[in-house]
Amino acid sequence: MIRDVLVWLATKVGKGPGEYDPSWSEALASTLNVWGLLEGTHVLSLMLFAGTIFLVDIRLLGIGFKKTPVSVISDRVLPLTVFGFVLMIVTGVALFYAKPLLYYHNLWFRLKLIFLAIAVINIFIFHFKVQNNRDEWDTAPATPAKARISAAVSILAWVAVITVGRFIAYDWYECGKPLPHWANFAQECAISERGAIDLSEVTQ
Repeated sequence: MIRDVLVWLATKVGKGPGEYDPSWSEALASTLNVWGLLEGTHVLSLMLFAGTIFLVDIRLLGIGFKKTPVSVISDRVLPLTVFGFVLMIVTGVALFYAKPLLYYHNLWFRLKLIFLAIAVINIFIFHFKVQNNRDEWDTAPATPAKARISAAVSILAWVAVITVGRFIAYDWYECGKPLPHWANFAQECAISERGAIDLSEVTQ
């Protein structure tokens, strides 16, 4: 079902009347300068977003900025955090739209979505549950344990998002190559254009 929608997005939406007219997705993917600009902007926006998040997390963990109240750091970086997040999402969606099937069958992209979901859920829990008494943290010798746990989860999740996101560029687990069964299964290679080749069958 999901793949059918992605095939429609990749090949039908915006396609001209001619047989060889590209769809909007294909046109975006084949435009080198626009693609490069989107990719570069996505990376920079992720750096801005994660960097500002890390500043707050480091303060919550008590590793740095100990003399600066939590509220001051959080309020100062919040506009940059929101700007970086919005830009990251917009460029990320555009990049996905350009090559939806490639990303859909990519193991690293799927892992990135999982870690991204964990990071976003952690943000909502922190803002709506954990920081209800944030004003009290400014004068406390240390932030509450739940705040430190949330900060640790945040750092680990965003580091994981950045790491697996970087691995997307590599074809180590590309469908159509001899792969372990779990990799073919995790990426749904069997329904991809390149198919699934089980490594155990090749080596027998």
